[in-house]
Amino acid sequence: MGRPMGTYITLESVFIKENNPEAHEKLIAILSKHLNQLCPLNNEKPILVVGLGNSQVTPDSLGPKTVDKILVTRHLKETVRSVAALSPGVMGVTGIETLEVIKGIVERIQPQLVIAIDALAARKVSRINTTIQICDTGVAPGGGVGNKRSKLDKESLGVPVIAIGVPTVVDAATLAND
Repeated sequence: MGRPMGTYITLESVFIKENNPEAHEKLIAILSKHLNQLCPLNNEKPILVVGLGNSQVTPDSLGPKTVDKILVTRHLKETVRSVAALSPGVMGVTGIETLEVIKGIVERIQPQLVIAIDALAARKVSRINTTIQICDTGVAPGGGVGNKRSKLDKESLGVPVIAIGVPTVVDAATLAND
């Protein structure tokens, strides 16, 4: 399939896009279980959560909006898990490659793991906002819409990278075909 070797997990549920707290709790439990299996963690080093995308463009704002909801705890000394979060913006707005920003922070805070959250392009209309995709091979921001940036992965950052994505857009050809 032209993808790096690794673990790829897809969770699919129509309840993702519905306001159903009970279903969301079940999905959160399933997602948590898979994340723990992908990368067992210790409490000695922080986790860096990165929200990829453009906060000013609705279909691309999943990453920044998610980071806004993260409970950041790195500044607290007596926490169970040290978490830092960042939304670096997009190169078209900042003029800075996303990898450059994240690599600088990784070098400085030395997290045990980076979790990158991004909006994805779907290949079927039915997958929009009904699918969560997880992998342990990193992510290439903008890749789904042909705007490839430098890849965020263990090779480029020096720490494991878990990518979490939700399809939020389709191209016109997919829309017409579906």
